[in-house]
Amino acid sequence: MTGEIVKSLIVPAHPHPVLCPEKNQGWQKVRDAFDNARKEIEETNADLLIIYSTLWPSVIGHQIQADPNPKWVMVDADFHDIGSIHYDLQIDSEFAHAWNEANAERGLESRTVAYHGFPIDVGSVVALELLNPGNRIPAVICSTNVYSNRAETTVLAKACLDTINKLGKKAVAVSVMSLSNRMFTEPIKPHEDRIHSLKDDEWNRKILEFLEEGRLEDVGQLSRTIHDQIRVKKVVAFKPMWWLSAMNGNRNDLTGSVLAYEPIHGAGAAVVVLDPESNGTGDKEYDEEDVEFYGGDRNVLDSSMEKKIDDHGVQLHEPTNKVGSVNTNNAPKPVGAYPHARIEDGMIYLSGVGPRQPGDNSIPGGPIKDSNGKSLEYDIKAQTRAVVNNIARILEEAGSSLDKVIDVTSFLVDMDRDFPGYNEVWAETLGKVGPTRTTLAISALPTPIAVEMKVIAKI
Repeated sequence: MTGEIVKSLIVPAHPHPVLCPEKNQGWQKVRDAFDNARKEIEETNADLLIIYSTLWPSVIGHQIQADPNPKWVMVDADFHDIGSIHYDLQIDSEFAHAWNEANAERGLESRTVAYHGFPIDVGSVVALELLNPGNRIPAVICSTNVYSNRAETTVLAKACLDTINKLGKKAVAVSVMSLSNRMFTEPIKPHEDRIHSLKDDEWNRKILEFLEEGRLEDVGQLSRTIHDQIRVKKVVAFKPMWWLSAMNGNRNDLTGSVLAYEPIHGAGAAVVVLDPESNGTGDKEYDEEDVEFYGGDRNVLDSSMEKKIDDHGVQLHEPTNKVGSVNTNNAPKPVGAYPHARIEDGMIYLSGVGPRQPGDNSIPGGPIKDSNGKSLEYDIKAQTRAVVNNIARILEEAGSSLDKVIDVTSFLVDMDRDFPGYNEVWAETLGKVGPTRTTLAISALPTPIAVEMKVIAKI
């Protein structure tokens, strides 16, 4: 007896499409996309919905919902003001227990959860409410382990596939997640909703471009770069992509369709459907370690002074007494023979940092002059924010952060014009940390930028 994945979905977790889609045109589009995705699921004659939700975090291994009929009232902690959702779900308890056993056989730590009153997370409730009204199809829900690396997440998917084949299920795999997951921290009016930042929106669209081309595995691998670029400190946001890619054999030739992409309280909310049929293109290279059994994190407890990296390139342990030069690909390359920073005696000394962007050397807010030396209009606020972001990336590479900055020397090429805007951004960013500051007027900088900062910070 064999089973199969008949369809895969990526859906957002926010309750707005359930409780108040009419309040915002974009929220309504997401709701409509959920409805269209539901119709596609119904056409497959699937007999199982598998929900992998980033809104159900676990610390030791993974947890799998095995209560045959969870009933309760879900009130979102962030959006309690928009209402509650009464849920009454049908869980495939047999599958949940079988998946738990398959996890153990592949070396994973997991357990089932089956007691009345255990709260179902908002992402799972929203997904099942909109994709499976009336419980037409039995479901199973799995947590996201906040510490699992890509190897563990891949093996979790393979154990799930073992169970699908053993029980002969026609399954739909659903990853519940935001793309960019930064929400506004203050209440907003529905008509004011937008993606939190331009950079978030750019990366969201790149992810969706890949998904529409069926390049699911490439999205999983792209997550290395995204993690560094969008200032999200945890990789939880990308684990559903790793899991979904492994559920589909790490393929890049699926048939993808983006049904909606809209902001919900600043985060990127997308509904994406992926069919197993090949789109006809050649499959791309899969260059990850193809693990079959999970043997635990490597080097986590090693006491040597080298930086520890997990299977997906994410730092696991960083000693605090390292010395020497620090360089990173996540900040603009120095324009001379010097490092981004140097660590000595528990202190980090940064070379002058400007607003240029890593990779293409573009200048947010525009350059101050063209290649012929003609003066141009530019945005000092955008340049200053970019400087602070570059500083944050260098400090992160060194094992520190913005909140450990103790002294800053700033250089402005036009003090009269730019000080007010620069000072405003300072107050919103480094000013909250409270380092000492000296601001100097200078005639020029080596590249066509208006501001540069020299920073000293603690490890």
